[in-house]
Amino acid sequence: MKTLKSNIISGIKNRKINVFFLFLIMAFLILIFSKLSKEYTNTLVFEIDKVNVPQEHVILNDTNAKLNITLKTYGFNWLKYYLKKPEITIDFKKDVTKKGSEYILNKSAVFFKSDSEFGSQEELLNVSPDNIYFRFDVNLIKKIPVVVNATINFSPGFDTFKLYEMHPDSIQVVGPNELVKPITSIQTEKITLENVKSDISMTLKLQLPKNNEDLIFSNEAVEMTAKVEKFTEGSLKVPVELINVPDGLKIKYFPKAINVIFYTSLKNFNDISVKDFKVTCDYNKVSSNQTFLLPELNNMTQKVKSAKINQQHIDFIITE
Repeated sequence: MKTLKSNIISGIKNRKINVFFLFLIMAFLILIFSKLSKEYTNTLVFEIDKVNVPQEHVILNDTNAKLNITLKTYGFNWLKYYLKKPEITIDFKKDVTKKGSEYILNKSAVFFKSDSEFGSQEELLNVSPDNIYFRFDVNLIKKIPVVVNATINFSPGFDTFKLYEMHPDSIQVVGPNELVKPITSIQTEKITLENVKSDISMTLKLQLPKNNEDLIFSNEAVEMTAKVEKFTEGSLKVPVELINVPDGLKIKYFPKAINVIFYTSLKNFNDISVKDFKVTCDYNKVSSNQTFLLPELNNMTQKVKSAKINQQHIDFIITE
């Protein structure tokens, strides 16, 4: 009986506590809504979001370009400014005037666009300073080659005709002349590929100059591709052609043909023939008392990646 009585008393007390906290929360919410429903006047610092700046111009050192804007509005509307940094959009096509090497933003332009920026429930009371000056420089537009910073090692028997291709192989940089002119190339991030035996396709980030707020780059990354194939080595006996022999001079030389060793893909191997190479000996390059000619590989097909001749000398005699 005592236990039952105790439980009843405890339940009543807990219920009273819960009711108390419920009324306390309701009173707090009513107070908050009451405060938010009132009008307040305050001054906030607005960052400037610049849009439609002419491409041929770059705004210089405008980090301190801010507006102090005084607004009058209800508490509910103030919440958004405390949840997110205040910002106002300035259109350089219609909100500013150009004078010399400066764009000038007058506070009247801010008042003129107050409805679109702040809405009908926010009253714009004041803007300071009266003018903000944006210094600009004439942009230089320059095409900069991309340099790949890569080390590629192929598996034995694999190679590629072109080490790699870049897409794009150059980028456009736009900015002040004194900043753009010294840039001669842009390197990619460094990569190393080992035991490559399949086609390459990857995105490489560009190592753009640091502190480049005043520069605009057309790309921040490029695509690198390479077609990897099986390669092999072959050899063909190619005739030696003697050139620039003076009229009336008869020369006998030996051997008449020498081996050309070439390196190509398996796909192209069977298409390679003697006519794809030209080996010559230039008589004009023979010095006095020299008894041999120097063979040179003057021509080879694009179907091979490389070719060489092992024969270093061609013996010759002059016959009357």
